Amino acid sequence: MQQIRRVVTGHDAAGRSIFVSDGASPLTASPGRAGVTVTELWKTAEMPVSNAGNSESLAPPMQLQPPRNGTVFRIVEYQPDSIRATGDRTAHFSEMGASEALDRGGARHFGFHKTHTIDYAIVLNGEIYAMLDEGERLLKTGDVLVQRGTNHAWSNRTDEPVRVAFVLIDAQPLPER
Repeated sequence: MQQIRRVVTGHDAAGRSIFVSDGASPLTASPGRAGVTVTELWKTAEMPVSNAGNSESLAPPMQLQPPRNGTVFRIVEYQPDSIRATGDRTAHFSEMGASEALDRGGARHFGFHKTHTIDYAIVLNGEIYAMLDEGERLLKTGDVLVQRGTNHAWSNRTDEPVRVAFVLIDAQPLPER
């Protein structure tokens, strides 16, 4: 995966705007070697967010879901399903601290999972299917999906990697049915 440049702004001691950092994100991983590379770009742990200070927001371990009342901004590169299907999906979700998110009920795709978040997904390049329990939609470069705590999977049926940017925001869990 090509490194993703991250530029972060902040404030100096006089309150003037400055660039705090410019370079590759300090937190990139391929959990479970499941044909998915995740690059974290920023994380917050409270609402409303504080813009005070200039400290780094990313610290291992990488977690699938944001902190309670927090957010995560990341870019995920999905290899074709033919490659991803050979990965260890249980290890992938376990390494992301989200074993409970993995759908173990015989879902129709190996990547099905559910988080207590609202996610904004923007396809940066390529095309990928957003799969739900009932139906699927092909998303192409520039398309946006608002994912509202649903059981879902991402299926790359092409021969090329696909990049999707995500903003995950903590949400109240839905009642189980």
